[in-house]
Amino acid sequence: MALEQFSDVVQRCVTIQDGNFSSADFDLFQTVGQTCIEQGDSAQVLSIVIDEKNKNIVRCMGWNLLEPLVKVLLKKEDKNLPHCHAILTHLLEVCSPKELLVGLLEQIEQLDSGVIAETIILLLKPLQTVLLKLGRKKASSVGMALSTLLSQMVRLPVPLSKEQEEDDVFGLCRCCVELLGFVSPFVEEIKADARDSHGMSRENELRVEILKFCMKSLCEPLLEVQLKDADTLEKSPLRDFATGILVILNSIGESLPNLLGHSILRKREVPGFLEEEVRYPKESLASMAHLLFVQHIAMDIFPENLSTQELYEKTLVRLENSSLPVDLLDLKTFFSVPQVMKNVRCRINTLFPHFRCMLKTSGHAGVEGYIIKNIKNQTDFALKPGNGNEWFLGKHLLPLLQQVLCLPQGPETDLLHNLDRIMESLNLLRYLLIRDKEWENETGIWTELYKIEDNYLKPLRTALNMSRAHYEAELKRNKENTTGSKSPVCTVSLGSEKIPHMTPEMQTQVLQSALFTFDLIESVLARIEEIAEAKGRL
Repeated sequence: MALEQFSDVVQRCVTIQDGNFSSADFDLFQTVGQTCIEQGDSAQVLSIVIDEKNKNIVRCMGWNLLEPLVKVLLKKEDKNLPHCHAILTHLLEVCSPKELLVGLLEQIEQLDSGVIAETIILLLKPLQTVLLKLGRKKASSVGMALSTLLSQMVRLPVPLSKEQEEDDVFGLCRCCVELLGFVSPFVEEIKADARDSHGMSRENELRVEILKFCMKSLCEPLLEVQLKDADTLEKSPLRDFATGILVILNSIGESLPNLLGHSILRKREVPGFLEEEVRYPKESLASMAHLLFVQHIAMDIFPENLSTQELYEKTLVRLENSSLPVDLLDLKTFFSVPQVMKNVRCRINTLFPHFRCMLKTSGHAGVEGYIIKNIKNQTDFALKPGNGNEWFLGKHLLPLLQQVLCLPQGPETDLLHNLDRIMESLNLLRYLLIRDKEWENETGIWTELYKIEDNYLKPLRTALNMSRAHYEAELKRNKENTTGSKSPVCTVSLGSEKIPHMTPEMQTQVLQSALFTFDLIESVLARIEEIAEAKGRL
């Protein structure tokens, strides 16, 4: 009966022009077609579907047969399997890719917990075929498909032991392996686009969707997985999946070292589709770091020349408020970091980003002064004939100088607290004005001098005048208040330990020392102004 109805509705619809089928036609086609397939008449349905004169009807309505086809195909012992496979293959050839995509995703979204893995594995290949038919506008559809697949996969229990991973009762391991094959052609397309355009575009829509997939996979299921090493489990699907995800990230232009140092603590907008925190969730980055450095996954694609200094730099940029937990003081290795850094010897082009990073994160005037002194040394080396290191000349050096030649709090900067930084920065500026001839301008200092005057020298002059006036007033007040008095002016304590009282004479010495320091800054500042004025630049 159902087969006759199916044949009748198809024959009637053949006469309808331009595919103007009614909703009743769609409902009847779906209902009787489903009944035929479920009753075992798939061979007859196949003959009707592949009939050339019915092609237009099948193209418009055929995707409605996906649900009964999937039900039969999941029953692997069913005698009608070959016919159902043939029907599905034909539908993939003639039906609208968009309608097929919706139909396939509906089957995945409506899964019962007992058939999640089997259904995903069954539909991955058809889904991939449909997506590839969408051409260059498939990015959002690929993203939707991957999101739907992952949302179902995370419902599967994660194997905890070696035996559970080997048995793979719930099928998560099989899904992970098949999913890598599913995304492979899309990754290859991204790589091909990069070759054609001579560079990887970060805003390539397909690339963004694959990046989102990798980040989601790092979070779920990989964040919960306890991977087994090769000695414990020689063939591990989950380890292969983790490796595959990191390889994909590398293939689509995501540098693993850069991801490790990604600033996830500071929210900022970037051009493109997603904000940084959405592109790179902190849980996903933490999972990636664990895979790399604890599980040693994909270390063959991790740069072997990533030095101790670079790893240290990646750590620094992740600090919150430029501070570390006090608990680190309990670790013996923590105290070895300064000595390790002192002994590090690395290439000049790795020093440059390290200097920028340290200036940004240290918050310590002594450290900053030491860095600025090293910048001066590297610039001096670069200016010598035969060296020509571009990292400390011209356009590369100028951003570094902008970090160096500034006052942390403008004219209100505490000059004494920042003395090391200020003196080294002035010495660097004085050196550049003397060493780099105006007509050569290899460092670019002469081009930027007017900006330096406005942004650094003038605020420094103001800060110097304010500080000197303040300390001179304090010195005068101290002398007036303490004439003939030997009593201490103040008591200072550190924790429970009292520091000896500061006598008026000692206070006077401190204030005079501060004024002497201001004179020292003044002398260097005046010399810089003289050099610039002699060349008619200030």
